[in-house]
Amino acid sequence: MSSFTVSPIGYMRSELPEKFGVPRQSGRAPSLLSHIVLIPPYDTEEAFREIEGFSHIWLLFDFSLARKDGWSATVRPPRLGGNKRVGVFASRSPFRPNHIGLSCVKLVGLERTKDGLCLKVLGADLLDGTPILDIKPYLPFADCIPTATGGYAAEREHYRLKVDFPLALQAQIPEEKREGLIECLADDPRPSYHDDITRIYGMAFGGYQIRFRVERDTLYVVDVQKTM
Repeated sequence: MSSFTVSPIGYMRSELPEKFGVPRQSGRAPSLLSHIVLIPPYDTEEAFREIEGFSHIWLLFDFSLARKDGWSATVRPPRLGGNKRVGVFASRSPFRPNHIGLSCVKLVGLERTKDGLCLKVLGADLLDGTPILDIKPYLPFADCIPTATGGYAAEREHYRLKVDFPLALQAQIPEEKREGLIECLADDPRPSYHDDITRIYGMAFGGYQIRFRVERDTLYVVDVQKTM
């Protein structure tokens, strides 16, 4: 078996500079706007001709912050409380033999910015700076399987926290970023085994530090500080 190398075609620019707070899956924060900045020689409109006819696209990316020597045949999914092991290929853990991730995102459009040619997307679950390896169109007739089952992850499909975010604190966040932030908070950034109602958590988002606590099914934002 021969090995091979891959190179990024671009990089993700998102509001999420740290792993804590990234949505559990793509689409969990559908209003979260991100940009894929293409790099030469892939930053040409010709390479994306007809892509705007598709509402969604697949992103193949590199779990660049999850690299480590070796690999494990089993992992502990956070949503199983971090106590139960499952096979790495029965999970979406970033700690994989080849560190490759796959996400489906909504395509907003293709545009040129000061950073170069960009794809604007909604609902990504990627860190800022994530290397993008490939882009493919989502095909509803082939990629949507209504009868599919979700295994051990099915019970988390509709899990959301209520978010209590005082208007005075919301006003510190630019309006175009608020809905995406609230959706990220509702997805519960905490490790599943954390249940201390007095603990204050901090989450970096779009140049702000969001501090919050969680009690039962409600997340309470307690402070917002600008960091950039």
